[in-house]
This record gives sequence, structure tokens and C-alpha cells, in this order.
Amino acid sequence: MSVAPDPYSVPLDSIDMSNPDIYQQNLMHDYFERLRNESPVHYSAGSACGPFWSVTKYKDIIAIDKNHRDFSADAANGGHVLGYENWFTTDPDLQWPMFIAMDPPKHDVQRKAVSPGVSTENLQRMAATIRDNAIEIFDSLPENETFNWVKRVSIELTTTTLLTLFDFPLAEKQDLTRWSDYAFSMPGDGLIETWDERKVVMLEMKERFEQLRKERQEKPGGFDLITRIANPIDGKPLSAEEYMGNVILLLVGGNDTTRNSLTASALTLNLFPGQEQLLRANQDLLPGFCSEVIRWQTPLPHMKRTALKDVEIGGKTIRKGEKVAMWYIFGNRDEDVFERPHELVIDRPNVRNHLSFGFGLHRCVGNRLGELQLRIAWEEILKRFKTVELVGDPVRVHSHAIMGYSDLPIRVRRY
Repeated sequence: MSVAPDPYSVPLDSIDMSNPDIYQQNLMHDYFERLRNESPVHYSAGSACGPFWSVTKYKDIIAIDKNHRDFSADAANGGHVLGYENWFTTDPDLQWPMFIAMDPPKHDVQRKAVSPGVSTENLQRMAATIRDNAIEIFDSLPENETFNWVKRVSIELTTTTLLTLFDFPLAEKQDLTRWSDYAFSMPGDGLIETWDERKVVMLEMKERFEQLRKERQEKPGGFDLITRIANPIDGKPLSAEEYMGNVILLLVGGNDTTRNSLTASALTLNLFPGQEQLLRANQDLLPGFCSEVIRWQTPLPHMKRTALKDVEIGGKTIRKGEKVAMWYIFGNRDEDVFERPHELVIDRPNVRNHLSFGFGLHRCVGNRLGELQLRIAWEEILKRFKTVELVGDPVRVHSHAIMGYSDLPIRVRRY
């Protein structure tokens, strides 16, 4: 890891918002302030992810995200995230297209297969299991001892939920966490040093999920997500590559995003103690708290699109074929939309208007599941813990694709 420079010490045209050092060192909002003031639609020519435009204003992001006719997320056009080519295009053994990196009509068909798994009815069935898991996790935490909230709470709760969603063996629970971490890892991020290291783990994951695919094809009546994508969708089976792409999408989408929102929830109430007092005094604010944490954290900081024709955004012309990063993390701090945008304000009137789940046809399919896990977790936390105290600095992951944490030192006291 190198030290990211002060954003005002470098030429404007050299700013590269895909530099993971910026996020690990928690400098992203300093960079955003400069771009917002000087170049809200900004071109980066020399990025490690290739040249791309950064779009940072809330209204411009929504305009692109809802315009699937002029902006493509398809893997054939570069996919849905900066660096997609490195993860899922360059190596022929890992070319695994996922529905988030597809355009209509193919996107719509594959998304439809997954949607019932996170329907309101299914979430109601899952709520009791999520609560039982949360109770077991929180009752096992040590009192007046420092522990890593990421490992003991965030990873545990999200992974046990994934076990239910996938109908995955409990004995292999740790594999889900490891595979999710490796899916969007990059050399030098502290997890791998070479792309080959990632490939070994990804092929190991493929072998296990291919076994599951065969098992679920032999017993096709299940309601879990793996059964849904292992069997034909509208009479047509997914290819082996499409199946694996959607396994990764569901794995990372169901793990990393909620995991990091759970971690941010403990962090933010320590950074803004007045909001914790407000929440404890009025737990009807819990849904608003969950939405506000997701806005403040923005677990997936951006999505990428490719222009299918020349389009003007924010006074700049984006040419056909050029890449565009919609920085949700910056749109969520747009002061034209959110008053006191850098603060946690759990009773703000537009608390649900954040960008973290995206807009339009690519809006996060599992958004309600993430909110449900966060709400249930805090219902149980507030019942049993007098304090959830931050006792050291958070450690952030080295990534431009996931706004995450590897360590959050916490100490709790029970009633």
C-alpha cells in the first residue's frame, strides 16, 4: 500500500478515484469535495482500470442509472464495475457473466429467477432464523473485553443468513466468507499478491458449486437461490459460466454489502453519540437508522456503465464507448440533496432516498434482506447491551469496489 496524496496537492486531471489507497486511508470524501467543487463530471485518463468518467452528483447519477438504453452494464461492453475485465474477462477460465452485468432482455429473465428468493413472503419466513442467529451471536460476545466486531458479529450474521439462502452446509460456512473475500480481491490488497492466487481459490469455489448444481438439478423443488439458478429459467438452463457468475453475484451481494453495513452501524453510533441516544429513546426510528447507515456507508461505492452513444451529462460530452463510474458514495453525500451529508441523521425526512441500492432495472434485488438483517440485529443489540463502545480505529479494506472493514475493535456492556 502506498500513501495517497492530499487531493489538493495533485493536478485535477491526475485524480484517479479507482485508486484503492484513497478508500483504505479514508480520504475519499476529501477527494470528492474537490471534484464536486471543480469537476463534478471528471475524466481520468491514466487509471489502472483504464480511462473513465467519474460522475459525482446525485441527479446525474440517477439520470445515468435509469437510462439503460444509452448506458450499458453488459459484460461484453466492460461490465458493471471498474476493473471488471481483470476479474471476469481476461482469464478464459474465469469468464463468468452475472445478471448485474447484462442488459435487457437477458438481465430481466435471470433476475426474475432470483427475485422470489428475496420476496416479502420469503423474508417473513427467514426473519425468525435471522433472529435466532443474531441472538446466538450476541449472547456469545464477551463483556468488557475488546473483540473484532467485523469477525464476531458482521461476518457471522451475514454468513449464517447466506447458509439459509443457499441451503449450504453449516460445516462449510467459512468457505462462503473466504470465497466472497477472494471474488473481488486484487494483487497488493493484503489478501493476494498475484492473480493466480485468486484463480486457485475461484476454481476451488467453482468445483464445489458445480457439485451443488448437480445435486439441486436432481432435486429441483427447493426454494433456495442455488436451486433456482441451477435449474432452467423460463425453460432455458443457464450455461455453466452464467451459473457461476450469478453464484458470485449472490455471494458477494449477500455477504460483503450487509457485512459492511453492520460494521458501519456500530461505528457510526460511536462517531455520532447523540444519534445513539435518540435511537435508544425512540426505537421507532430503527428503520430510519438502518437506511441512514446504508447511505452513510454506501457498501458498494460505485457502478460502471458504458455509453452506447454520445450523451451529455453535467455539461460534459461522454462519447460512445467511454466508461462511466457512477459514484454512489459521493452522490449520497451531495449537500444539494442531503442536509449535513457527512453526518448520521437517523430522522432526516428523506432518509430512504439514498443511492446505495442503485436505481432503475439494476436496483439491488436483495435490498430488503439487507435492511431486515440490520434491523433485527439492532433490535437484539438494544435489548441486551447498555453500551457498544469503539475502543480503537477501524481498519478499512484496500478496494475501490467495496467499502469495507477488516477490523472494528469494540467492547460491550450488558444491562
